Amino acid sequence: MKEDACPSKEHLTSTRQVPDKFDVINPNIIKLLQIIGEQEMTVKVLMSSFGLKDRENFLNLYLNPAINEGYVRLLYPNSPRHPRQKYLLTEKGMTVSKKAR
Repeated sequence: MKEDACPSKEHLTSTRQVPDKFDVINPNIIKLLQIIGEQEMTVKVLMSSFGLKDRENFLNLYLNPAINEGYVRLLYPNSPRHPRQKYLLTEKGMTVSKKAR
């Protein structure tokens, strides 16, 4: 009788994927961080700096990912739709911005 070529599930070993040593940052975020720098900027000014006109795409591709990853923060965090809302870099964002220059 021939032995089964596949080992039983009891003997299978699995290895975990090794995480990357370096954070891979979206190039759109890096560009956003460089534009903001040490300033406080509105969405309108940021979009103008990029030469973009579609607010929804700008928010989805640039600003929201940067906020979600902790690179950018809101001037009025408790009121996201504040009429004078501006965006500025966090310490993490400042570090990446300086390294990217």
